[in-house]
Amino acid sequence: MTKKRLAFLAAAAALLLAAAAFGGGGLVAKTSAQSAAGAGGPTVIKMGIEQWIGYGPWWIVIAKGYDKKHGVQIKASTFTTDADINSAFAGHRIQAENLATHTGIRFLASGVKLKFVLFEDVSLTADAILAGPKIHSVKDLRGKKVAYEEGTTSDLLLRYALAKNGMSIKDIKVVPIPAADAGTAAIAGRVDAAVTYEPYLTAALKQGKGFHLIYTAGRKPGVISDLLGVDPKFAQAHPTAIVGALQAWGDAMKFYRSHTAAAQAIIAKNIGAKPADLRESFHGVELYGLSQSLSFIQKQWLPLAKQVTSILKTQGGLKSKPNIRAATDASFLRKALGQK
Repeated sequence: MTKKRLAFLAAAAALLLAAAAFGGGGLVAKTSAQSAAGAGGPTVIKMGIEQWIGYGPWWIVIAKGYDKKHGVQIKASTFTTDADINSAFAGHRIQAENLATHTGIRFLASGVKLKFVLFEDVSLTADAILAGPKIHSVKDLRGKKVAYEEGTTSDLLLRYALAKNGMSIKDIKVVPIPAADAGTAAIAGRVDAAVTYEPYLTAALKQGKGFHLIYTAGRKPGVISDLLGVDPKFAQAHPTAIVGALQAWGDAMKFYRSHTAAAQAIIAKNIGAKPADLRESFHGVELYGLSQSLSFIQKQWLPLAKQVTSILKTQGGLKSKPNIRAATDASFLRKALGQK
């Protein structure tokens, strides 16, 4: 399972009591699919997407028709597991995939070829370490019981925070608990601290007297983040389409910033929630426009990716050393911004 994304959707559903989940067929633009070759219409980009607010601008793109404005048609399909979306990408059933940064690095290490062309969002306070009044810092976690869901963004954030404080996972007592229940376990006193994400963080802070955040993803923006990966062969054959898709994202971000309430309503609808139920989640995630994305990729991405790769090695499972530099291509972003 794509644990964080599914947990996010499940929590939104619990808040609403009845959430509208997408089926396997996914979200498809209203116009009929056309190929660029011979049809004279927009170039179709089959895109894999999950129900996560970080990917929300793509729903805005489709709803507002920004894709067709730039000569492409985003045909988005919703997936619910990493295995399914990765299989679709590897099998060339989709040409573009929205994925978490660490998932992209793992995917790259598995031998599948892809290009990272857009940095989409970063978690700031939507992922964090939660603790009671007696614990004030990450160093205070030494020898303490810490609940988190292994193999998720919580696992990555915890290992990063420990490393930055001269510690490792061996310095704490690991208590594997699903993200939805980690905060509750801390409040109940079964563990000393918990690592989780929104909307579980807000729920736990409201229930636990004296509980607070001792470390958030915002301490290192990008550790918990998302990227757009594309098929290198498709990108080589249709470079203008990739540029057009990025320009459409740029338009969606302009709409998001100028009409935030309306934009969040579009995103919430596609997640199956109400904007009010996602308020803290929206506050805790920063969506990136094209200029922000390019700046991040050029100045911060490779050093960050090296750190994330190092952390992933401590988790195990990397089949090979991923060549992240070769997989990162900012040329499409530059062209989308009118640069050479």
